[in-house]
Amino acid sequence: MLDVHRTYDTGAGKVSALRGISVELAKGSFTAVMGPSGSGKSTFLHCAAGLDRPTEGEVLLGGTSLVGMSQNALSRLRRERVGFVFQAYNLLSALSVQDNITMPLRLSGTPVDQEWADQVVRRVGIHDRLHHRPNELSGGQQQRVALARALIGRPDLILADEPTGALDSHTGTQVLELLRSTVDSLGQTVLMVTHDPVAASYARTVLFLADGLIADSLHSPTPESVAERMSGLGSR
Repeated sequence: MLDVHRTYDTGAGKVSALRGISVELAKGSFTAVMGPSGSGKSTFLHCAAGLDRPTEGEVLLGGTSLVGMSQNALSRLRRERVGFVFQAYNLLSALSVQDNITMPLRLSGTPVDQEWADQVVRRVGIHDRLHHRPNELSGGQQQRVALARALIGRPDLILADEPTGALDSHTGTQVLELLRSTVDSLGQTVLMVTHDPVAASYARTVLFLADGLIADSLHSPTPESVAERMSGLGSR
């Protein structure tokens, strides 16, 4: 992102959700984004994914500028080069686990690399659940399926929006460890929005947003150091 601004017209006036954000995510990085409610976290994520267009500035994904792309081109880019992990899993209940995982490939007309698919499902620990439906799985298992779906296309970027928000602490820890392992072992790039200092501590870098700006950053975070920085934002 380079000097990204996003302004919304609410009818009652204009609201600046992002006010000049510049950040580069290196390949193989794991970055968490935190901030108080209304700080611009969701808008930041949506602009990075091409789900929202900046009012000013430029967003690039692997050297490709998203500015000026048609909606069809943006949709294709998201299918082929971005993986998503949501708090609510967003699995299709009528499909098997296996079909949920390979859905992005089918939508883009890409053949399934079976060797890679086998590696992905074993890595996330759902290789013995491929013929089940999502409603036959626990929340943690469903999030593992969502992570496998995000990985299947070898995306440039995985965007995780509160990926442990619906999970208990033990299951959430397992999912976070899986996310971190995709970075450490597979060289995956992950951008995660979270409100949880423990979740943020699994990232290598934490960006703190406040009033649409990057107010602070923290490298090699711990839960305690993240919580301390967050409390500092609240006192500003």
